[in-house]
Amino acid sequence: MINFFGISIGSFKVGGGILLLLMAISMMQAKDVVSKNTTEEESEAEEKESIAVVPIAMPLLSGPGAISSVIIYSNNSSAPVHLVLIIIICILIALITYCCLRIAIPLIKYISKTGINIITRLMGLLLSAISIEFISSGLIELLPGLSG
Repeated sequence: MINFFGISIGSFKVGGGILLLLMAISMMQAKDVVSKNTTEEESEAEEKESIAVVPIAMPLLSGPGAISSVIIYSNNSSAPVHLVLIIIICILIALITYCCLRIAIPLIKYISKTGINIITRLMGLLLSAISIEFISSGLIELLPGLSG
């Protein structure tokens, strides 16, 4: 699909890395995510009986950052075994995420808001390191002179 649009994997790595970095920066600031809606979206939401179609976490769980990561890792090898491993990993991550979301409410009783902010910042730091790896490897692919 990306070949159809003339996008190289290096460009995709840089773009995906920047998206991940923006999410990481937001996490490190430990601010609540405020969604921005257009007036059309707000008027459409008022007309519907229930606007709870998409859980709040879905854009982060399966948004541009996650999709970029899967595309970048699946591009490393086209061997069927590699692609099957990526699918298995995605399923495992989905199961782990499900378990984490299931225990989140009971766990909140034991962790303070400060503790949650600390964990969020640590995860943001880890995500920023991954995003920088994406950006740097993408830049090396786009600008081979950087590797020397």
